[in-house]
Amino acid sequence: MKPSETSGWTPLPHSDEDLKRARSVPDTPQTRSDTYRLAWDDENFMTRRALRPVRLQLELLKTEMALSERGIRSTVILFGGARIPEPGGEAWAAKNAVQKKNLEANSRYYDEARKFARLCSEQSAKSNYREYVVVTGGGPGVMEAGNRGAADCGAPSIGLNIVLPHEQAPNLYVTPELCFNFHYFAIRKMHFMMRAKAVAVFPGGFGTMDELFEALTLIQTGRMERVPILMFGKEFWRRAINLSFLAEQGTISPGDEELITFTDTAEDAWAQIAAFYKL
Repeated sequence: MKPSETSGWTPLPHSDEDLKRARSVPDTPQTRSDTYRLAWDDENFMTRRALRPVRLQLELLKTEMALSERGIRSTVILFGGARIPEPGGEAWAAKNAVQKKNLEANSRYYDEARKFARLCSEQSAKSNYREYVVVTGGGPGVMEAGNRGAADCGAPSIGLNIVLPHEQAPNLYVTPELCFNFHYFAIRKMHFMMRAKAVAVFPGGFGTMDELFEALTLIQTGRMERVPILMFGKEFWRRAINLSFLAEQGTISPGDEELITFTDTAEDAWAQIAAFYKL
């Protein structure tokens, strides 16, 4: 119930007001005890194993609320390897000469990801950056290229980072107010897919394949509407994944391979999206 101007009721305090009050009490053995702290302000409590369901909900809500408040309705996802360098840059992840050679050769996909993100962002500008907003995993490599392409034309872009022991820190091209951090892979994947109008997949490793097959599974099982899935690098992906073999073996249905479109250039990839949505 809302307080009436004539009732004399005092409005109930907001949580943030109570938090300030709880932190401003006298310093005593009692107020220093963890048990005295407000539950949501107690890191030791919030990180307990029993609180996992609450943390899952919070990770879902925080990003969802921020994107909704920004008015973002749809996104274009860029998945791809964190280890792919910018052309002319250092292949920092290479463990031997062969890997160094191949990573440097695959650096052309950094440029294509950057161009593709720019094309998406130019379309996004027509909706005041509410549709076709670029979203990446927020890290280096292809992810950096995606956020950088958006920044090239002054567009905002999203970065969905995750806490990992290596390779994952926000690149400097993510829009700061749209840079998120996750503990749970599952919730991060949900945010990738919830607004996706297209999925662009560049050469990458286990993480990229995991994200690719998540999208394919959701579409194959009808849990997600069909969207263009654009695989950059036909030669790379045909050697990495043999979908024709899976169809021959009967482990996927005939025609499931058609969920994927192979491409090699940003221009062709964007043309596929434009044709799909009749832009």
